[in-house]
Amino acid sequence: MRDKIIVAVDVMGGDNAPAIEVSAAVQAARDWGFSIILVGDQVRIAAELLKHDHRGLSLEIQHASEVVGMDDSASDAVRKKKDSSIRVAFELVKAGRAHAVVSAGNSGATMAAGMFVLKRLPGIDRPAIATVMPTTKDHVLVLDAGGNVDCKSLHLVQFALMGEVYVQQILGKSKPVVGLLSNGAEESKGTELTREAHQLLKNCCAGYRGYIEGRDVFNGQVDVVVCDGFVGNIVLKVAEGLAEAIKVMLSREIKSRFWAKTGYLLMQPAFKAFAKKIDYAEYGGAPLLGIGGTGMICHGGSNERAVMNAIRMAHDFTAQRVNEKLLAHLHEAYDGSAQAADKQPQPE
Repeated sequence: MRDKIIVAVDVMGGDNAPAIEVSAAVQAARDWGFSIILVGDQVRIAAELLKHDHRGLSLEIQHASEVVGMDDSASDAVRKKKDSSIRVAFELVKAGRAHAVVSAGNSGATMAAGMFVLKRLPGIDRPAIATVMPTTKDHVLVLDAGGNVDCKSLHLVQFALMGEVYVQQILGKSKPVVGLLSNGAEESKGTELTREAHQLLKNCCAGYRGYIEGRDVFNGQVDVVVCDGFVGNIVLKVAEGLAEAIKVMLSREIKSRFWAKTGYLLMQPAFKAFAKKIDYAEYGGAPLLGIGGTGMICHGGSNERAVMNAIRMAHDFTAQRVNEKLLAHLHEAYDGSAQAADKQPQPE
C-alpha cells in the first residue's frame, strides 16, 4: 500500500459545484485522513472552504480556469479546454502530484481526458465505465455503462477480464461469476457481436458462465455483467428510474391506506435499509477501468455522501494496486487463450 495516496477532486463538474464537492472533500479528509487536491476556480473554492472547519486537514487548491460543460463534446473538452478542471486533475496524476481523480462532471469528457493524459493500459483497446449496482443477494458490476457505444467482441472480452479483477479486489469476491448480457440464454441468441464474444470468453475467462438475460442482472446469479456501452447505459438509467418509481409508488400506497401507515411504523427500519440499498449515493463513483491511472466518475447530481464514497473508492482502488493486478490477469488470460487455440485440431 502507498504511504500517502492523494486524490484530485474536480470540484467544478457537478450540478451543485463546487459546494457539494468541497464539502465532501472536507468530510473525507476529516473522517478518513485522506490527502485531497481541490481542482477548479481557486476563488470559489476558497469561499466554500470558509464555510467549513478545515484546520489541520490535508487539503490543497489547484487552480483551473476553465470548466467543461455537460453539453461540451468530449474531444473539444480535451483539446480546446486545456486548463479545464477535469484535464488539470488528470495532469496532476501524470505529474505525480496526485494518484487518483474524482469528477462529477461530463462523463465522456472525463473518460477522454483520462485516456488522453494517462493513456490506456497495455492490452486494453477501450477503457470502460464500470458501475456497481445492488442485487437480491449482494452487488453486481455492470460494464460498460456508457463509455463505448460501438464495440468489437475483443472489447467485451477485455471488459469481462477487467471486471473480474475489480470485483475480486474491491468487492472482495475471490471467484466472481461473469455473464454476457443477451436476449436469451441459448447460444443461438444474441447478435453477431455477442456470439463472437461468447466464443472468446469461453476460452479465456475462468469465471465466465455464458449468456444472461436482462431479468438476471439483479438476481445475484452473476457478479459481473458484460455489455456494450449503449446497452449498459440503458440498463443503468432504467435501474435508476425503476428505483425512484418504486419509492414513489410505495410511499403513495402507504399514505393512501390507514393500516399501511400503521404497518409502516413497524417496518420503518426495513424500508430505510431498502432505500439505502438502492440509493446510488451508497456506491459512490463508477471507475474508469483500463486507463493508466485511477479515475472515478460520479453522477452529475451527486450529493455529499456520493462524492465522499467516490473519493474513498478512488483511494482504495489505488491502495489495492488494481491496475497492476488487472494487467497481470490480462496477460494470464491471453496466454491461456493462446494455449487453448494451439490445442484445437488444425485443418488438414
